[in-house]
Amino acid sequence: MKKTRIALAIATAALSSTPVFATNGDVLIGLGAQSRALGGTGTAAFYGSENALSNPGMLGKSVGTEFTIGGTLFKPNVKATTDVASMTGQPVSQTSDNDTNVIPEVSLSTRLSENLTFGLGIFGSAGMGVDYRDNAGTNGITAAAGQNGDGTALFNGYSNLQLMKFAPTLAYNSNNYGIGFAPVIQYGALDINYKASSINPATYANQGTSNVGNGMSTDLGFGYNLGGYFDITNDLTLALAYQSAISMKYKNQISTAATGFGLTMSDDLEQPAEMKVGVAYTMGSLMFTGDYKNIAWGSAKGYKDFGWEDQNVFGLGVKYSGNGYWAGAGYNYGSDPIKVLDESKTAAQGGYNNQATNLFNNHFFPGVVEQHFTFGGGYSLTKNIAIDGAVVYAPQVSKTINTGAVGGGMAYNAAVAGGSTQVAAAPYLSNPANASTHTVDHSQIGYTVSLRMNF
Repeated sequence: MKKTRIALAIATAALSSTPVFATNGDVLIGLGAQSRALGGTGTAAFYGSENALSNPGMLGKSVGTEFTIGGTLFKPNVKATTDVASMTGQPVSQTSDNDTNVIPEVSLSTRLSENLTFGLGIFGSAGMGVDYRDNAGTNGITAAAGQNGDGTALFNGYSNLQLMKFAPTLAYNSNNYGIGFAPVIQYGALDINYKASSINPATYANQGTSNVGNGMSTDLGFGYNLGGYFDITNDLTLALAYQSAISMKYKNQISTAATGFGLTMSDDLEQPAEMKVGVAYTMGSLMFTGDYKNIAWGSAKGYKDFGWEDQNVFGLGVKYSGNGYWAGAGYNYGSDPIKVLDESKTAAQGGYNNQATNLFNNHFFPGVVEQHFTFGGGYSLTKNIAIDGAVVYAPQVSKTINTGAVGGGMAYNAAVAGGSTQVAAAPYLSNPANASTHTVDHSQIGYTVSLRMNF
């Protein structure tokens, strides 16, 4: 029990997070080195204490006590290119400075009796963010020319969503099945900041900027994880797992940021429910595993207001286990959950709100990557200590939206604020829907390392 208390102390010390840019929407494809190496699977595949992060029922297969501590070095590459606010007709681009993040993952399982196992998971589970601050005005746009050289052509935008979960688990097992339950405490932090421009209605020149944002807001939410497995044979396992939705509210974050875009939104950003089905089949030294996951963005408060839809995610993995080592590879696919709202109308035709919502998603929360290629392995350093590692690569995805109605609406609002006497005759609200565009390019690579200790 002394070693277990030491493990718990280390786990508590690891309860910290840095900005994350995750993969299936804003959810990591897998938690733990073995899961991430095998395509994000883990609903039916037994990975030891790591299963406290994926399916609490699978801890019923645990033996003795295992403690795993690790983390992921996550490196997203996100680039925005747009002419919606440059007022020059020429696109401005910048690669997000939020390109290196560390995500902690800690798990514990300890056998209490022949039929009961206690587990614990502390982990960064989701998040996203971009940083386009201090853009000096690329592509020849200069402050001296009054053409958004202060960075407002990209809104000087910054966003940062962080989510951490604490999940103590109790699992029950019998001969060929097991079930588990974990109450979940979730810590969330959200920060959205950007600059809004004041525009000369006659020349479109930038007259100055104002900051929009209130600093970081935090919240605690509560939910649960439930899971179970059934061994059809000694080599074939089927499993189900469910993660409940967790309500979160970030005071004066989304509502303030949305107002700057002329939108009305609440501060709710509920982390959606997830339903998972998995299968694992062992054939000698090989294990084949597959997962299906549905992430209910379409019914989550906040996400549904921004047009996110339910996401179907598929993961496949294969693992070879040798004498004191293992190697594995996998593939994960989750379709882009962010629906592009009707962008064909001008501002005068009522197209502003849809385009503004699309722009907000594309610029601040571009969770658009779809495919992930994974591989990894592990090696036993001693009888009781092993090291595992994984690499996850998501190839680049590009997404372009029309923003002509937004550009026209921004200029119109600036003209009104500037007291122009010719607003009614101004052509701003009749800008073609595709008069300006916004493109985001997004790819990712992540490196996970963990240390497993068996007592």
